[in-house]
Amino acid sequence: MSQQKNTRITIDSDSLRSEIRDKSVRVIDVRREEDYKQNHIPSSVNLPLANLLSDDSPERVLKLFQNMGIDDETPVVVYDDTFGALASRVAWTLEYIGHNEVSLLDVTYGQWKSLGLENDSQTPSVSSKSHKLSLRPDILATADYLEKSKEKSDVTLLDNRERLNYLEQHIPGAINLPYRTLATKEKILRPKDEMKRLLENRGVTPNSEIITYCGSVGTLSGLAYYALKSVDMPNVKLYVRSFKEWKSLEKPISKQEYANYWDLSAE
Repeated sequence: MSQQKNTRITIDSDSLRSEIRDKSVRVIDVRREEDYKQNHIPSSVNLPLANLLSDDSPERVLKLFQNMGIDDETPVVVYDDTFGALASRVAWTLEYIGHNEVSLLDVTYGQWKSLGLENDSQTPSVSSKSHKLSLRPDILATADYLEKSKEKSDVTLLDNRERLNYLEQHIPGAINLPYRTLATKEKILRPKDEMKRLLENRGVTPNSEIITYCGSVGTLSGLAYYALKSVDMPNVKLYVRSFKEWKSLEKPISKQEYANYWDLSAE
């Protein structure tokens, strides 16, 4: 059965404000509870990433999202104050359990506030809704899957950690695309044409299966997942347990022999 495509990767502030006024969207703030309680985007509900990651089994996260008033048809927008990485991990989890209408706010909460946009400290009253569980294994990569597929010529493995972490050790065959290269000063993701150019310079093409990973829990690589989706890459997976698991399983690891190596063509 083919999965419905998530067509809106990011949403701008004006569009979100309009949807909040129309009460046509569920907004999720993934910052820490104490930060959320101080102030947040009006009508948003709080899901600290640590809460999600304490047990991200599909059955539990389905209940979490249902308790936030999310059913199969609810448009969802996720935001953070961490350049979109934490929000991306939550958004990807929603997609993984089968939710199609999920987007990232294209600015951080700090930027939202600096624009003088509305915020308050009220916790909204939300009624629980029902959402079916329809897992999407097509967007998930496990260690076993990665080990089987990384030698294939049509698979591209992206390491989204900082350059120095990659140089020190990485999964064999991975290309380094540091998460900091994905954004602009104003937005969590580059404009589409710039993003396409960045990826082309790294040798990332639409005709390959692309697997992203980062250090431990799939946040930086979650942002890369949405960066790839923003330019319509058709086959993208997130290795959600990332390098921490890979290393703990004593899988093969590569080290960059030439520590001064860096390809500046994509900067």
